[in-house]
Amino acid sequence: MRPPIQTRKVDAILFDFDGTLAPNLDLPDMRRQVIALTESQNVPAEVFADCYIVEIIDAASAWLTQQGSQTQAEAYYADAHQVILDIELGEAVKTNPFPQVPEYLAELKTHGIKTGVVTRNCRAAVYEVFPDIDTHMTTICARDDVPHFKPDPRHLTHCLDLMGATVDKSAMVGDGRMDMQVGRELGMLCVGVCSGSSDRAALTEAGANVVYDYCYEYLPP
Repeated sequence: MRPPIQTRKVDAILFDFDGTLAPNLDLPDMRRQVIALTESQNVPAEVFADCYIVEIIDAASAWLTQQGSQTQAEAYYADAHQVILDIELGEAVKTNPFPQVPEYLAELKTHGIKTGVVTRNCRAAVYEVFPDIDTHMTTICARDDVPHFKPDPRHLTHCLDLMGATVDKSAMVGDGRMDMQVGRELGMLCVGVCSGSSDRAALTEAGANVVYDYCYEYLPP
């Protein structure tokens, strides 16, 4: 039988990026811009209702293709992803990691704990915000590094595989409900942080085993 999840030995930690290691992007504005572009293509709202931002683009592109508008679908897909990229990189040049994060990651490293980033952000934006992240992290799995990304659990399991880690000895640390839900789905220790998009109640409801104000308050036993 596995030990209780709160006392389980942790030798690897996966971190979300925006809102967890660094301040959040303005995701509501990004969503508004992508939806405005999508609506300009006359895609019905029900096609992309309740989708995450990248999934809006996928759903709308598929719909346009089904309507026989392959050229339009390809142009829309490229333009929509450029909107996301422009916002990510525009925000990234004005952003730095939370002040105590580099020292915290260095401390985890001295204790032999493997660390990885699993983010829906693009790799270029991550490095713009945190240029020396490779000196602190074992592995980085950004949106453009993986075929499946959160909330697909394969984003996390792919990163863990690269790290040589297993879910039963790993923690998922993030500021979003999605992070807690996907970590819980895999049976990981779920650590919520209130430094980004969700408050303590929302994180707990989504499956957090423990919640802190900032990620660097979490030190595995």
